[in-house]
Amino acid sequence: MRKLNGKSGCAVEVTLSVMGGTWKPIILFHLLRGRMRFSELGRAIPSVTQRMLTLQLRELEAAGIVTRTVYPEVPPRVEYELTPLGRSLQPVLVALRDWGQAYAEGAAAAPQAPAA
Repeated sequence: MRKLNGKSGCAVEVTLSVMGGTWKPIILFHLLRGRMRFSELGRAIPSVTQRMLTLQLRELEAAGIVTRTVYPEVPPRVEYELTPLGRSLQPVLVALRDWGQAYAEGAAAAPQAPAA
């Protein structure tokens, strides 16, 4: 695991450097359900490219958030799951989901301002 030195000294910056971005929180949220194969993650997140999914999983693995298990089969089977440290992000991920749902519902119910 690499040592993170935040520029601002804020712990939120450290958290975002580990799990921030477009794809990492989504990958982590899907892995809350349990161990998943690479292809399952790809199907669960159809808009992510294979290359980006691979890069993001490697970064999460390097941070100690995800473990990667390769089974000696032909074709090789690779599974990903959250480490205990990764599982500790569950309250953060659930809070992000809940906030997003509430925001989407509020935005849909909010009256639209007339165009100027």
